[in-house]
Amino acid sequence: MWVGTSWKMNKTIAEAERYTRDLLGALDGRDARTTIFVIPPFTALAAVCRIAAGSRLKIGAQNMHWEDAGAYTGEISPLMIRDCGAQLVELGHFERRTYFAETDITVNRKVLAALAHGLQPLVCIGETEQERDLGVAADVLTRQVTVALAGVDRERIPEVLVAYEPGWAIGAAGTEADPDYVAEMHALIGRVVTRTHGLPPQVLYGGSVNPRNAAGFAGRPEIAGLFVGRAAWEVDSFVEVIDAFCGATGDPGGSARTRSRSAP
Repeated sequence: MWVGTSWKMNKTIAEAERYTRDLLGALDGRDARTTIFVIPPFTALAAVCRIAAGSRLKIGAQNMHWEDAGAYTGEISPLMIRDCGAQLVELGHFERRTYFAETDITVNRKVLAALAHGLQPLVCIGETEQERDLGVAADVLTRQVTVALAGVDRERIPEVLVAYEPGWAIGAAGTEADPDYVAEMHALIGRVVTRTHGLPPQVLYGGSVNPRNAAGFAGRPEIAGLFVGRAAWEVDSFVEVIDAFCGATGDPGGSARTRSRSAP
């Protein structure tokens, strides 16, 4: 199981360092069957990687160009991400697609580049509210995941994480999704990738996840974990999500709530 968060465009370096130390204190002694990850902004990536080095906490980057180097002002290459010490890279987030012209094709190029450089891609897919209401969500997800993973060798699929994040469920105004609907979409993604690559990827759910509803997504074989937004931007709240999800899956590691409040 996986539980992680992206901080988006939040936290200074000092804030990121403090959060990481507090989270490591909260995770100390917990059962390690659940993989915990954090994706800070680029300005704090190297600092967070240094603090988390040698721990169970995995660190990722929020975006990446597919080229190793070149005249791409403002972009970050896979080599730069590896140089910071990160292990994951988030690709194709709904906000990147909406605001920064990210396409299925560019996501695919980034997925292939990430795998080539030993980075684990976290591929975000999801339909808009209008696409859901028109009844074409399955078609949208099928296209997004098929293009994103085109050219990926079968044996590399276990290295890929897919995050299902419907556009209508993310952000401050997001609507909570019904766990049955989420499980149905995750099952669809699994079938599509099994058809194209012979086996399903691990699919996480993200979209208005919080301590109150996290347990509802647990115990379902289609849902391999959670990708949490603003509910994880404070350590205590993130630990509450981890506790709720892990406790509902029967993972005894979900018992760090009290330790999080005493972490240095």
